[in-house]
Amino acid sequence: MHGLLPFLFFLAAVAAFFFNLLGFMRLFPLYITAPLLFITIYLTIFSFVYRNAFKGFSRMRSRRW
Repeated sequence: MHGLLPFLFFLAAVAAFFFNLLGFMRLFPLYITAPLLFITIYLTIFSFVYRNAFKGFSRMRSRRW
């Protein structure tokens, strides 16, 4: 699922871009299409970057020999 989610957000960003082009042609209002494009681009970038985030060191149980 983690590999599929960035791909779906990318497809949504492409669809929102074409929807925004319709907004530039005044077929849809820009105050709806522009935030939609921004949100989908933000989610696409976030989904690609968050996968590689540092999760921290794993704690090892201290053993006494």
